[in-house]
Amino acid sequence: MKIFVTGASGYIGRAVAEALRRRGHRVAGLTRSAVKARGLEAREIEAVIGDMRDSSAWKHAASRADVLIHCAVEYGAQYEALDRETVNGLLACGGRVLYTSGVWQYGAGGPFDESTAFAGKPLMPWRTEHEKLVLAAKGLVIRPGCVYGGAGGLTGLWFEGAVEQKAAPIVGEGANRWAVVHREDLADLYVRASESALAGELFNATDRSRFSVREMAAAASRAAGAGGAVKSLALPEAEKLYGAMARGLALDQHVDSSKAARLLDWTPRFNGFTDHADRFFASWKAVR
Repeated sequence: MKIFVTGASGYIGRAVAEALRRRGHRVAGLTRSAVKARGLEAREIEAVIGDMRDSSAWKHAASRADVLIHCAVEYGAQYEALDRETVNGLLACGGRVLYTSGVWQYGAGGPFDESTAFAGKPLMPWRTEHEKLVLAAKGLVIRPGCVYGGAGGLTGLWFEGAVEQKAAPIVGEGANRWAVVHREDLADLYVRASESALAGELFNATDRSRFSVREMAAAASRAAGAGGAVKSLALPEAEKLYGAMARGLALDQHVDSSKAARLLDWTPRFNGFTDHADRFFASWKAVR
């Protein structure tokens, strides 16, 4: 198949684009710089230089694709507007669209599964509307948990804190649990979804681990040489550092992914962050 990926040099998008190319698909990826474009070309991915602000830079490549995967994120005041514009642009190209959302759309609590996807209190209500646009057009929506591995994702905050401040920062006391997924397992789900004939479906992407945030942060701290030290941040303090993301970091969630196992035969190979924190730190440090 011909596949187009936005955010192809980003944390999730690059893993997705590379996994699809390893399956033999022709992959074109949107990236914002010539330096990152060379990295994609080195991985046999056709680089399309541009960004979400100018669809004329990528519409031609996207219109040739059978599957269009939206992984790009542009944080800032225009986040919502750019995401909506990009979703509409991709839908207009005619291929099947896969939209990247997140489990924070469920809000706190659980266990959640896809049958309650729109019943909770999402952190970003506007993203729910974009999900519904894609589903109505017979596309697919994937809600990853907090992604770890490689450059680090949210777990990189713990490594950075442990290295620079000798303690891994957490929001609150850390008794809450995140729904998490390794980026390679997540990329495998995108491959399976892209190659399937399914339409109009939403999938969660989480592993089966249930470590508390404090347990995971302490493991990251030990791996980074800070002896397991963890620093608790009150929510107002965390919001000054992380903005609206702080509310997501404070969530306590249990999210089920058995639908992906049932319909796509997807089984996560990595079963949590804690047991291999030393290797995740080594990878984060090497990338950094």
